[in-house]
Amino acid sequence: MASSPAEYVTHHLEHWASGKDEAFISTTAWHIDTLVVSLVLGIFFLTLFRMAAVRATSGVPGKLQNFVEILVDFVDGAVRDAFHGPRGFLAPLALTIFVWTFLWNCMDLIPVDLLPLTAKHLFGLEYFRVVPSADMSATFALSLTVFALIIVYSFKGKGAIGFAKEYLTHPFGKWMMPANVILNTVELLAKPMSLALRLFGNLYAGELIFILIALLPWWAQFIPGMGWAIFHILVVTLQAFIFMTLTIVYISMAYEHH
Repeated sequence: MASSPAEYVTHHLEHWASGKDEAFISTTAWHIDTLVVSLVLGIFFLTLFRMAAVRATSGVPGKLQNFVEILVDFVDGAVRDAFHGPRGFLAPLALTIFVWTFLWNCMDLIPVDLLPLTAKHLFGLEYFRVVPSADMSATFALSLTVFALIIVYSFKGKGAIGFAKEYLTHPFGKWMMPANVILNTVELLAKPMSLALRLFGNLYAGELIFILIALLPWWAQFIPGMGWAIFHILVVTLQAFIFMTLTIVYISMAYEHH
């Protein structure tokens, strides 16, 4: 049990890790809690959609089929409006990113002490953070995957020569090649940075506010906790939607000629 508010906050921001985090961004420790929660949520997502697919009927659809069809149509429409190439891979990718990120974010709505105390009593774990999107290693892993796909779709849509020509000559022309390279490099690197930091910053702040509310006396937690939870539902959904939309837009920009 934490002996002071500072220790309580610090304790809740520590990861169950394979080693000691030597800095805010560590390259030597695996955050096992983030991996476990992400895996469980991924399995839940796949199982839910698998159930909907198996039970799908051409007759009167059930509630689960209705929900999945609405979600699929919504994401497919977003991809169709922004991306004019083949959607066979990008639409399922966008759906996966939206649902998985949304589930990541929803973990922030679970009471602060519930899962950490459960993990401690059942498995003897001292630290257990449950919000993967409040872990920079998770948001950067997802954004770097998108970054790799941006490069792949750049070559796929323009070819190696077309990509090199655009990278070296856009937007100022061939006589300003050094400026073009600097500008395009900054623009390219800013995309995964913006994806990762936006998601991380919003959910880290939300997690921290819930932790601070948990420091209040029990009788004073309900009103601020409920108010913040209701507002946070919007943040949870909006951040998943923004990550998905920017992924589609970035890949579309990479695929098309300029």
